[in-house]
Amino acid sequence: MGNRRYDSDLKREAVRMVVEEGLGIREVERNLGITFGVLKGWVQKHQNHQDAAFSSRSAPESPEAELKRLRKENERLQRERDILKKAVAIFSTDPHRYSGS
Repeated sequence: MGNRRYDSDLKREAVRMVVEEGLGIREVERNLGITFGVLKGWVQKHQNHQDAAFSSRSAPESPEAELKRLRKENERLQRERDILKKAVAIFSTDPHRYSGS
């Protein structure tokens, strides 16, 4: 699926949970659905740069670029939905088949 992008608010909240609440990095990653190993880098970046660590430095995207990005994301989400639909169909045909019973 490539590199995942996380918004600044999620990054700040995840770092806050580790730094202020004392939660474990892996636990926060798992709870927030963050790719394994990413949060450690955010925490280090925060310790070095504090609030400036996650400020947006890039210009807002053009409407055309946003539309292209959203179409691509929509296609990805539709593919994921289709996969999940197929999985539900497979597992709902015989519930005992995959339960280990």
